[in-house]
Amino acid sequence: MPLPTWLPPLAVGAGVGLLGLGVVREWQRRDRRFQSTATVAEAYDRWTGDRLLETLWGEHVHLGHYGNPPVARDFRAAKEQFVHELVRWSGLDRLPPGTTLLDVGCGIGGSARILARDYGFDVLGISISPAQVERARQLTPPGLSCRFAVMDALALKLEDGGFQAVWSVEAGPHMPDKQRYADELLRVLAPGGQLVVADWNRRDPSDGELNGLERWVMDQLLHQWAHPEFASIPSFRRNLEASPHRRSGAVETADWSEATLPSWIDSILEGVRRPGAILRLGPAAVLQGLREAPTILLMHWAFSSGMMRFGVFRYCSSDRLVSG
Repeated sequence: MPLPTWLPPLAVGAGVGLLGLGVVREWQRRDRRFQSTATVAEAYDRWTGDRLLETLWGEHVHLGHYGNPPVARDFRAAKEQFVHELVRWSGLDRLPPGTTLLDVGCGIGGSARILARDYGFDVLGISISPAQVERARQLTPPGLSCRFAVMDALALKLEDGGFQAVWSVEAGPHMPDKQRYADELLRVLAPGGQLVVADWNRRDPSDGELNGLERWVMDQLLHQWAHPEFASIPSFRRNLEASPHRRSGAVETADWSEATLPSWIDSILEGVRRPGAILRLGPAAVLQGLREAPTILLMHWAFSSGMMRFGVFRYCSSDRLVSG
């Protein structure tokens, strides 16, 4: 007896539904709550070791810049464009070749290599993840003025004022002590140096407390990706302004939420565009990619609704410390 014509589509639909249910259950059961900086290192070691993030996102473990207003752009090209846009906005493009620059939270070195190759900076990239640092070294061609080291951003083993520029992109959400993070960034910045930070930020409470749905979403964004807390744009600006290492000079901010928003959906679509690359990583990587999708979709919702904002910060120090 032949099967009814509606049965195969129904079976496929049921299979997809069960797979989706399994992914959501796994997502809820196995989160990656922040416990210490060690849990952040472990999370990034795993993400680097399975090569899933690199396969989907390329060498840049950060969002892309799609313009204002946003326009269609290749995901990886948008990530490189982000680096150039941040260099221009911060004024780093006015610094001469040979400028010493510290990249705090360097990932696998994508931004550091652009900063060394295209702007001639002498770059040290640091990450708390040994696997990221090793992969960054592997991807860096000989002769590029670009080094990498394992280091905790809250306890930099570096001299005061040792860098003419300090760069940090999307590292702040992993920092349990935002004031200490700001203090360390400014401590290693030389007099007359330039600081630029770009981060995922929550809506400031002065603009409205989170409602019940937003609190649930916030919990997922924190617990799924080892984030202790998100600063708001105003609160992190205050952290920088309150630092004992800040010299005279204004801390300026901007909101790049609109220009970076397409990154979230693009990061999922990369799996559709490059199915062969994902499948070659094996079943575990495919499952892991599916597991990350709910958090990415929640990130897109949070940034599109205004619950989250993408903040950028710039500061040019003078030779005079601000008195307390």
